[in-house]
Amino acid sequence: MTPTPSLLGARRLREVLDRHGVRPRKELGQNFVIDPNTIRKVIEVAELSGHERVVEVGAGPGSLTLGLTAAAREVLAVEFDRCLVAVLKETLEGVGNVEVLQQDAMKLDFGSLHADALVANLPYNIATPLVMSVLQQAPQIRRLTVMVQREVGERLASCPGSKSYGQASVMVRYFAHARVAGRVSRRAFWPIPGVDSVIVDIVRRDQPPEGDVDLLAGIVRAAFAQRRKTLRNSLAPLMGSTERSLEVLKRAGIDGGARAEEIGLDGFLELVRAWR
Repeated sequence: MTPTPSLLGARRLREVLDRHGVRPRKELGQNFVIDPNTIRKVIEVAELSGHERVVEVGAGPGSLTLGLTAAAREVLAVEFDRCLVAVLKETLEGVGNVEVLQQDAMKLDFGSLHADALVANLPYNIATPLVMSVLQQAPQIRRLTVMVQREVGERLASCPGSKSYGQASVMVRYFAHARVAGRVSRRAFWPIPGVDSVIVDIVRRDQPPEGDVDLLAGIVRAAFAQRRKTLRNSLAPLMGSTERSLEVLKRAGIDGGARAEEIGLDGFLELVRAWR
């Protein structure tokens, strides 16, 4: 763990961006965190001990990266935008426990990384698929602490019966325990986004429940494809007919008139067992 560097604030961040002639790119979902207290809160939620190798996705100009280098043994800072990589390297000048990788995170093989945790201010347009990719590919990453759009964060951590409960909620729950650990003011970012954000903390289970995860994903996807439909109707195309879906639902102990948002992970796992 290195000595705590001076965190980037709004003024210093704008100065370094101006020197490099870089502006935030809306098409890449770039909203840079500028509030040191928010950075400290994210690191506090991540509960880093100083021994972890942390991967950060969307490092941007390095606001969160600087904080992570003081809290972790080593940081792998991933940034897609080549222009921002130059900014990031200036921000991190003199910091020894960080490696910068210019790559599209959606093409990164997380399973090959020697990392214990992921901590990131995730671009809104990749948040859900990236979280799912890490959970599926990289069992060595035991904890994910991410800032995401509020609606996305609530979906990742939702329980059955909630309006935000959906396909991602079930699949995250298969791999991990997730919670919304705090809200983040829009003014913690520059430029100020048009949406609210939250910090989501996702801690991987020691062992996922027994069950065919690919079949589970297919059933969950079909169940939530048309939320207003009852399960006997939403699962019929997948299972071949309404009669077949009713038969499987009955074996699983689930009312065919129920809707997907009423069913927890255990219920979907019963459907997997009943259909096999």
